[in-house]
Amino acid sequence: MGIFIFISQWLPLLPLLALAIPPLLLLLLKHSKTKQLNPPPGPPKLPIIGNMHQLGHSRHRSLSNLSKKYGPVMVLHLGRVPFLVVSSAEAAKEVLKTQDLNFCSRPAVLTLKRLSYDFLDVAFSPHSEYWREMRKIFALELMGPKRVHSFGSIRGEEVANMVDSISKSCSSPMKPVNLTEELFSLTTRVICRAAFGKSYHGKEFDRGKFLEVVFEAMAIMGSFSASDFFPSSWAASAVDVITGLKGRLERCFLSFDKFYQRVIDEHLERAESEGERGQEEDIIDALLGIMRDQSSPIHITADHIKALLMNIFMAGMGTSAVAMVWTMTELARKPELMKKAQDEIRGKVGKKGKVEESDLEQLLYLKMVVKESLRLHPPGALLPPRECVNHCKVNGYDIKPGTRVLVNVWAIGTNPEYWENPEEFWPERFENSSIDYRGQHFELLPFGAGRRICPGITMGMLNVELALANLLYCFEWKLPSGMNVEDIDMEEGTGIALRKESPLFLVPSKFN
Repeated sequence: MGIFIFISQWLPLLPLLALAIPPLLLLLLKHSKTKQLNPPPGPPKLPIIGNMHQLGHSRHRSLSNLSKKYGPVMVLHLGRVPFLVVSSAEAAKEVLKTQDLNFCSRPAVLTLKRLSYDFLDVAFSPHSEYWREMRKIFALELMGPKRVHSFGSIRGEEVANMVDSISKSCSSPMKPVNLTEELFSLTTRVICRAAFGKSYHGKEFDRGKFLEVVFEAMAIMGSFSASDFFPSSWAASAVDVITGLKGRLERCFLSFDKFYQRVIDEHLERAESEGERGQEEDIIDALLGIMRDQSSPIHITADHIKALLMNIFMAGMGTSAVAMVWTMTELARKPELMKKAQDEIRGKVGKKGKVEESDLEQLLYLKMVVKESLRLHPPGALLPPRECVNHCKVNGYDIKPGTRVLVNVWAIGTNPEYWENPEEFWPERFENSSIDYRGQHFELLPFGAGRRICPGITMGMLNVELALANLLYCFEWKLPSGMNVEDIDMEEGTGIALRKESPLFLVPSKFN
C-alpha cells in the first residue's frame, strides 16, 4: 500500500523528469566528448581573470617566456576568452598557411571596431565576402605594382627633402638630429602625398600634432580593454569608461575623422570645379572613382574611404618608420656594420649625389641589414589576432571555435632553433640565404602570411630601403658627445607597433 502512495505522490513530477532527461544526456555527452579532446597545454588560470596576471609590460616577451615552459602551441585564458599562442615556425605555418581559411577571420575588438568604422576596413574586418572584395580593391587599386610605381617621384622628392633638412643641421658641428622625428615625418609626408595629393605643410596641417594622434592610436590599439576579455559584460564596459579608454578612443577617432573628412571634401570640390582631374590621381581620387562606379560589387561610402586611410596610416607608421628607426639604432651600436653598408652603397652608386630606386636592387648588404632588423625588431611583435572558425587540430591539439590566435613573431625570430646567436644583430646570417619576409618562410614573419599578409609590403619596403640608403650614402653618423654604445636606450614602447620607446639622436656630418 505504501508503495502506491509513494508513486502517486511523485506521479505529477514525471513529465518534468522526462523534460529534464534529454538536457542531462546532452550534458553528459558533451562532458564525455570534452574528456576525449586534447587541448593545448597552458599555465594554470585564476578565477575570473584567467592568465591575465601573467602578461607583463612586454607581452611578446612574457608570452615567449611562458612558451619555453608550456611549448610552442599553448593556450591562455584572458578573462573569458581562450587564446592560442603560437611560438614556432612549424605551428605558424599550420595556422597561417595549411589551415589559413579556418584562421583568417578577426575577432571583434573594441578599439579596432571604432577606428575601422565598424570594420569597414581591410586589416581588421572579419573574414567574409565583403572582406574579400575590399582586399581586392586595396591590393589592386591602392597597393598594386602600377600604383606603387606611380608614387616613385613622391618617395624620391620626400627623401631628398629629409636629406636637405638633416644637411642644415650639419652646419652646427656635433649637433644631434632627432632621427625618430625625421623618419616619422618622412613617412607622414609620403603617405599624405600618396593618399591626398599634397603634403599639408604650414598652418593648415600641424604635422607634430598629427603624429601625436597617430602615436596615441597605436597605443590605444595595444591597450587593455576589459570589454574584449569579458564580452557582453556591462561591468567590463563600465571599466573601459572608468579607466578612460573609451574617452581616449573617441577623441582619437574624432581627430582622424575630422581630418579625413576635410581632405575628402577638398577632393570632391576639386573634382566638381575641374571636371577632369587636373593633377595626378592619388589614393582618394581612386577610391572616389570606385564610389562613383555603379558596377562595383561594393557600395563605397566616405566611411569606407576613411577606414582604408586608417589602415594605410597605421601600417605606414607602424612598419616603415618603426623599422627605419630600429635599423639606424642597431647600426649606431655597431659602427663596423654601418661602414660596411655605407661602403657598399657608395661603391655601387658612385658620385651621383643620391640613391635612386633603380639602385636598390644592387644593394644586397643593405637588404640583409633590413631583414636582420625586421627579424630582431618586427614592427608587430604579435601579429594582429585571428579567430578560429571551426573546430580543428594544430600540432595534434584540439582548437575550439571562437579561440583567438596570437602568432608571436618576435619569439619565432629570436628562437635559437632557427637562428644562431638570435639576440645578436648580424646581417651576414642572410648571406647566401633564400629566407625572405614575404610570407613563404615562417622563421621570418614581420608582415604575416596567408590571406591576411600585409598587402602594402612593396610600398613599405621601398620607403624603408630608399630612405636608409640615402641616410647612409649622404652622411657619416656618430653618437652624441659623451655617449657610448652601451648608453643607447633599447627599451621597447607599448602599443600595437613595437617602436623604440625613446627617440634616436645621432650626429650627422656630410659625406664628401
